[in-house]
Amino acid sequence: MNRGWKITAAAVALAAGTAMGVLSAAAQTTLRVVMHSDLKIVDPIWTTAYITRNHGYMVYDTLFAMDEKGEIKPQMVEKYDESADKKTYTFTLREGLLWHDGKPVTADDCIASIRRWGAKDALGQKLMTFVESMTAGDDPRTFTIKLKDPTGLLIFGLGKPSSAVPFMMPKRIAETDPNTQISEFIGSGPFVFKTDEWKPGDKTVYLKFDKYKPRAEPASGLAGGKVVKVDRVEWRAISDHQQAMNALIAGEIDYMEAPKHDLLPLAKAEPNLYLVDWNPLGNQYTFRPNWLHKPFDNPKIRQALWYAFNQKDFLDAVIGDPTYYKVCKSMFVCGTQLASDKGMQGLLESNFQKARELLKEANYDGTPVLLMHSTDLDVLTNLAPVAKQLMEKAGFKVDMQSMDWQTVVARRAKKEPPGQGGWNAFMTSWVSADILNPVMTGFLNAACDKAMFGWPCDETMEKLRDDFARETDPAKQKAIAEAVQVRDTEVTTHLYLGQWYQPGASRKNVSGYLTAPAPVFWNVEKKGS
Repeated sequence: MNRGWKITAAAVALAAGTAMGVLSAAAQTTLRVVMHSDLKIVDPIWTTAYITRNHGYMVYDTLFAMDEKGEIKPQMVEKYDESADKKTYTFTLREGLLWHDGKPVTADDCIASIRRWGAKDALGQKLMTFVESMTAGDDPRTFTIKLKDPTGLLIFGLGKPSSAVPFMMPKRIAETDPNTQISEFIGSGPFVFKTDEWKPGDKTVYLKFDKYKPRAEPASGLAGGKVVKVDRVEWRAISDHQQAMNALIAGEIDYMEAPKHDLLPLAKAEPNLYLVDWNPLGNQYTFRPNWLHKPFDNPKIRQALWYAFNQKDFLDAVIGDPTYYKVCKSMFVCGTQLASDKGMQGLLESNFQKARELLKEANYDGTPVLLMHSTDLDVLTNLAPVAKQLMEKAGFKVDMQSMDWQTVVARRAKKEPPGQGGWNAFMTSWVSADILNPVMTGFLNAACDKAMFGWPCDETMEKLRDDFARETDPAKQKAIAEAVQVRDTEVTTHLYLGQWYQPGASRKNVSGYLTAPAPVFWNVEKKGS
């Protein structure tokens, strides 16, 4: 199974320290962290896995970025001009941008990167339907994007903060088929991926790229100056949370991205530790059915899930402490502009009788649901067992198969039937910043074969998403978003199962963590050991 482990000789030589801008091993300040998952897949366009997104922010840079206030700001872009009809945009890159191999970043690189991202990402796919052309200018730092119709998606899309982020790559790498993982890992971001020290199951290593040119303004969210204040970052693969917490208390590591919630009181009580609320918008749990195969090829059978499930059972089983979760029936996240409970009356309340009635009306024949169960990420592990229990009470037959998260990530891309390596359903979590509107919410893409794993196919949903992309009036956008939510209760691209919050835990001698949808390590400073 291809996990993205193929490394070219050039990439190994680069990461070993022969490339420009890599610091020597002497006198380094090393930040040692435990992330929420081990890194095995390293193409941030090929997968939406958050550990791979986190890796992407270390190695690559973006044309635009979202700041702490949720506003999109230029990042690699120095300036851009918009025509009066809002259909032509000309971009100029900042001077001095270099790839890790020392070559300058060019407009051709960026155009190729946008195309690859736009072929894979849900928002990118929608954006590309508006794009008439992308052309490089005479100046290698300038390029023009012409649109068929005006849309607010262009700048927002190029600054998309999470999931499949539009990271810029050298043209030769960006021309890799978007459905094939890249095998060379050269970016222009603030850190260099040290591939010769990458050992899945052990550690991942990044070195400061000393040729990186930060923006002049202060860091804010994912935007602003990416000033690196440590020489080396090591991601340590420690799957046992108690072991990782013990290492943090002992000073053997400096930071845990996602400690178990029942360990948070221990971290609070330790005089040398503190909690880091790096993502105050939180996350949303999700159940994803596969439309390609029985039984979820039948919309009425999918609809029965709305009556079988309730959010509190999932949140109690995984998070436990109500301090860190919220029951919320809004698709677009409670506490945000598009939040609404439209169409949700009577749903997600475990009405098993109604669920059984729908299964009977749909002539459900007992076809088992192959439910993939992630076992190694604490914030996901208890989801599938709860889903299995609730579904069985509603009359479903469930075949729950356990595997690690990276196997789920690889298997969910397979379209084969469940008996041939495929699947019927899995459960995951989205960072709230990924699901704030109908276009950016990846699981709402209902463009059939062009949709994400699960492959929903619904013209009405796609029409609503198109309408949202063209609309600029906030009140009308809200109405469209509510119509999207109602439509999802009818066709069920996915079910949303509550919001939850995850602070990190850090040693007190480490500071500078940024509030952002993704954990990033520029601006982070370590003093002493």
